Amino acid sequence: MTTTVHASSAVRTSAAGAPAFWRPAALAAVAAAAATTAVAAVAQAGGVSLAIDGEQIPIAGFAQLTLICAVIGIVLAAGLRRWARRPRVAFVRTTIALTALSLVPDVLVTASVDTKLTLMSTHLVAAAIVIPAIAARLGHRN
Repeated sequence: MTTTVHASSAVRTSAAGAPAFWRPAALAAVAAAAATTAVAAVAQAGGVSLAIDGEQIPIAGFAQLTLICAVIGIVLAAGLRRWARRPRVAFVRTTIALTALSLVPDVLVTASVDTKLTLMSTHLVAAAIVIPAIAARLGHRN
């Protein structure tokens, strides 16, 4: 009589056999949205104007745009996970470049320096949450 022993894996897998990806990515997006909203709210409470060209940015707008951009990042990661040879490296490099590019409009917009710094901070806070959370779930393809 033979006994077969299967070692259990510490990595949870989805039905498709890939490491768990969607739920942690979505949670990172929500956490980033909450964090950017908090940064904006604290800055506004501290006297920073969130007006660009005289138009006030609504606090909820920070959460909305963060979620939209995070979803774009999640879709990018899903594509890289499927087609890139080294999805983690490709994702991190691409998202760092995109984060740097996202700062350009903040520098160019007509607003006070503290407003610009607050806007730039929200981009960096979101990136600091979303990029590592998603990158940690991207492996290397052979």
